[in-house]
Amino acid sequence: MTSTLYRRGVIHSAADPFAEAILVDGATIAWIGADDTADGLAARADEVVDLDGALVAPGFVDAHAHVLATGLAIEGLDLSPGAAGGSLTDVLASVHRAAEDARHGSPDALAQPLLGFGWDDHGWAEGRAPSVDDLDRAGGGAPVYLARADAHSGVVSSSFAEVAGLRGLAGWHDDGRVDGAAHARAREVARDVPTGRRDELYRLALRSAAAAGVVSLHEHSTPSTDTRDGLAALLAMTADAESGLTHVVGYRGEACVTSDDAHEIMAAIPGLAGIGGDLLVDGSLGSHSAALRAPYVDVPGGDRGTLFLSAEQICNHVAAVTRAGVQAGFHVIGDRAMDEFMLGLRAAVDVEGIDAIRGAGHRLEHAEMIDAMTLAGLVLLGVHLSMQPAFDAAWGGPDGMYAARLGAGRAASLNPFADVAAAGIPVAFGSDSPVTRIDPWAAVRAAVGHHQRDQRISARAAFRAHTRGGWRAAHLDHTGAGELRVGAPAHLAVWRAENLAVQGAGRATSGWSTDARAGTPLLPDLDPQAATPVCVRTVRAGVVLHDELG
Repeated sequence: MTSTLYRRGVIHSAADPFAEAILVDGATIAWIGADDTADGLAARADEVVDLDGALVAPGFVDAHAHVLATGLAIEGLDLSPGAAGGSLTDVLASVHRAAEDARHGSPDALAQPLLGFGWDDHGWAEGRAPSVDDLDRAGGGAPVYLARADAHSGVVSSSFAEVAGLRGLAGWHDDGRVDGAAHARAREVARDVPTGRRDELYRLALRSAAAAGVVSLHEHSTPSTDTRDGLAALLAMTADAESGLTHVVGYRGEACVTSDDAHEIMAAIPGLAGIGGDLLVDGSLGSHSAALRAPYVDVPGGDRGTLFLSAEQICNHVAAVTRAGVQAGFHVIGDRAMDEFMLGLRAAVDVEGIDAIRGAGHRLEHAEMIDAMTLAGLVLLGVHLSMQPAFDAAWGGPDGMYAARLGAGRAASLNPFADVAAAGIPVAFGSDSPVTRIDPWAAVRAAVGHHQRDQRISARAAFRAHTRGGWRAAHLDHTGAGELRVGAPAHLAVWRAENLAVQGAGRATSGWSTDARAGTPLLPDLDPQAATPVCVRTVRAGVVLHDELG
């Protein structure tokens, strides 16, 4: 067991808001206090870190991610608008370059699918998405799969469609677009890699998360994104902090009818936290598959999206999983999908009783469209929400994708963070990586700067949702995780930001913002023009996962 003393910094701790030093002894926090009282501890510590004004804060929790898909995206083509996806022309040029590079690489390189992630045709000058003919030309016949930004649809080349057997499946379109069952099959083929390669991709994704200050991550596994064996291997790989990898909380999105179904899944995946998560009630707004009460405004014919689960199926699943003693969870985006979920949840209350449902603390992922009646029901039935502030940053506003799909008036009601916070609903923040990047400070900034002023929340509330909120959503907050206090697990991150310095016995206010009330821990400046804090160390239960302190 080793000990590390961090001193001459700023410690984000409600237990001691003016602390400048913190001692980690083994896996736990042993002491927090002023730097001028730390000399005796320094003499006995195995390591002494001079923070030079850096911030030590609870490590972030990403409450919604897909680890294997994130690893594939890191190694694949980044086609997001800020990278290579500024236009259709840019996307096809990236595909062409990658295919040419593969041809000049190993002989069997083109036998593997060429994968790209994150394209979003909203705002493209060409006014359309890529097509199968586009990919056949750009890839020169290579098998190509490009996932749309929301990961609920994509486009494939002819050779990929042939290998995957996509033609004839529900959701196959002759222009190469895939959604529904065809897209699920395309994702299965894309993630079908050998075990050793799969484990490498897990580690790649988790190291990237650790470099962003993430100490824990909720994996939302589904049959189309990973196998049961894969999820079991991921949980075993990360169970011990000595692995040097980010902690993983596992959820599996498979529908249950009886508690026997739930127990069978739990036996197949030891350590599973919940059955659900990305169990789809509907799809996404970007792919026009989120289930809506009123039609999409940019699709002729009155299309209102797709319901993948009925209230009866939702009721069966909630009842079965509640009886099995774990969390249920669902992916819900549209308001009609939310109506269906609430109908099913209330039916489950009739079966299991309100105390059992409330006590289970079931969760919803995304929950972008919540009206006042739904809000009251979520409070009454003890539902936790896992939300993604980066969605509003990417697609909100009067000129964003949400407004294009729904009209500006309906779009303005999406992602109501302030309403949720005011209702007292437990909320956790995540990225849905690779849909958006694992970038917790960007998510906190997005919640603080929501496009709708009346839905903005304080930096303190946003930070807590992305730290302690994640542990709470997984029913692990009883451990003390998510806070820096004596006796709590040493899950923390060290950050450098502009103009931070320790001044005398106090702390500098330059470069700090958010909540200047006495006794409240401060946070880095979250103004859009301020530099993003840089993670220089991430620690899980005393074990260093990421280190740039040198």
